[in-house]
Amino acid sequence: MKSKRTGPQVITVGKKRAVVLEEGEYRRLLEKADEGEPPLPPRQPNGTYPAREYLWVSIARTILRRRRALGWTQAELARRAGIRPKTLEPLEQGNHPPSVSAVDKIERVLKKAEG
Repeated sequence: MKSKRTGPQVITVGKKRAVVLEEGEYRRLLEKADEGEPPLPPRQPNGTYPAREYLWVSIARTILRRRRALGWTQAELARRAGIRPKTLEPLEQGNHPPSVSAVDKIERVLKKAEG
């Protein structure tokens, strides 16, 4: 006898819908979410990270995670923020110093979309 496959359990918290996952599946998805993100720079001999490079990667990871959470492509975020995709791509790779202007435009459009 075939068992029916059921979807995930969905609950409502406040006015938001949430999906209940087994802890193991949650951890697996968390690890998978980090794939494709720029790596942190190597530690220096004294155990610290180089500040500038660490900042670039932190900004890149934040933008990348927020964009993915909205289901947007790089091209869509760039269009909505009024920047060129060629500006956003190296910024999300974390190997380029981000301009304050570009980050400000990206932040404004992400904040508006996230409500």
